[in-house]
Parts: sequence; C-alpha cells; structure tokens
Amino acid sequence: MTVRVEPVSLRVAATPAAPALLLRQWTDGDVESLIEAYRDPVQRRFSQFRVTDVDDARRWLELQWDGWESGKRFSFAVVDDSGAGAGRLVGNVALKAPDLASGSAGVGYWTAAAARGQGVASRALEVLTRWAFETFTADGLRCLELLHQVDNVASCRVAEKAGYRFDRVVPAHPPFPLDGHRHVRSAADRS
Repeated sequence: MTVRVEPVSLRVAATPAAPALLLRQWTDGDVESLIEAYRDPVQRRFSQFRVTDVDDARRWLELQWDGWESGKRFSFAVVDDSGAGAGRLVGNVALKAPDLASGSAGVGYWTAAAARGQGVASRALEVLTRWAFETFTADGLRCLELLHQVDNVASCRVAEKAGYRFDRVVPAHPPFPLDGHRHVRSAADRS
C-alpha cells in the first residue's frame, strides 16, 4: 500500500550549542549547494549516487521529487534556520521505501562536511522519525530501519542519539562492499 502525502516543512528547535534547523522539500535553488556537498570525500564514500555537476544534481533532485509523488521516498533538505547561516544547506534526511503492508520503512541521512559534529543528523533524524510515525502509524507503520556500513562510526552514533537501537549485523551485498549495522526504532518507542 502506498500513501501519498503533501510535502511539508518541519522545524528543529535550536539548542544552546546548535542552530535551529528547517527540513523542507528540495528545490532547484539547491543545485549548487548539492554539488558542493558531494565534493566531500566522506559523502562520496558512503553514497551510492554521484553528484559532480549540474546535470547530476538535477537528476538527484528529480529522484527526490519523484519519491514524494510516488510515495516511495520522502526526502528533506536540512537547512540552517537561524542567524547568519540561515538558508545554508547542512544535510538531508529521508524516509525510504515505506512498505505499510509489512509495517516498515527505512531512514537515511547525510550531513554536509561543514556542519558535521553539530548534531545536525541526529536532531533532523529525530524530527523525521516523529513525523513518519505521526503521518503513517494509522496506515500501518510500526518500525523504522536504519542501515549503515560497519566502518561508518559516525552513523552509529547518530542512530543511537536518535533512539535507534542496534539490531544486528547485515552481511555485505552489492553495491555495499562491507557488512552493515541494522538499527531499528518502533512506533512503541516514540517519546
């Protein structure tokens, strides 16, 4: 069962150490920021998609917009929402492949290099998680799954901070060269 929802914007409150964030739909105006984010070697290492130029960025954006239209992927640009940095792209979070018949969906995220270490991913993931359960629990969503390669220690920390518990090691399979970690969070875990 596929459920379509209208794009929304979600706010993440500022903390004493980190700015407020806005999760919003991706726009054509994000092309240059997206290309810049993908220049980072860490981003390229853990991403299956390559964005090296304007055409790549537009294809990537089309995939995000198509995901909203089809109900198969709900991707949000994460932007700084306060002070001098307001509007600056700091990351991405996504609810992926919701399979409401089985009650599960995946989540994913990345953080732009300049914004790492500021709690962007964990804070944005927490807001995405709440939105996913508020939006889709009545339709059958019971569990969210977060996968990352075993060598992505930062993603393990993000998962834990956002309340996703380690579930098991997942064997490597193409296109992933290494084993992975599976973290989960259930609708019953909502706070």
